[in-house]
Amino acid sequence: MRVKGRWCYLYRAIGEDGELVDARLSEKRDIESARAFFAQAHEIAGEPPQRVVTDGLSSYPRAIDEELGTDVEHEVRDYLGNLIKQSHRGIKQRYYPTLGFGAIESAKRFCQAFDEVKQFLQPRAKIIGLMSLSKQREHFIERVNELQNLFHAIEK
Repeated sequence: MRVKGRWCYLYRAIGEDGELVDARLSEKRDIESARAFFAQAHEIAGEPPQRVVTDGLSSYPRAIDEELGTDVEHEVRDYLGNLIKQSHRGIKQRYYPTLGFGAIESAKRFCQAFDEVKQFLQPRAKIIGLMSLSKQREHFIERVNELQNLFHAIEK
């Protein structure tokens, strides 16, 4: 994603059930950024994951070993097999029409808010069970109403 015409990099961690664990927008894509992201995600999750799937950046193995431990399995997958990369599509669809961001802080707020609202609205099959499309719509409408009520309460 571009901020002030420069590339920034979105790190995201999702759990086994597809829930967002953590997201971090960084101006660099190096070992320090990877290490900071894995440390932050580890702190939020409370325990290291069993497996980490990445796109294969050369700094990831060392950062994973240093921050999560050597027992964590590191799996490299291409774009189509990587759930994180696939989940970036929603952000990209909302971000491209905006012509970029003017500040890194506004880009960070956008990414965090987008992920939190998406997670709030999206039903999780593993958590609530499989449901028909009509049930998914009902669930979605209920969640949108809850979100609107929350926004109205904040405005007051």
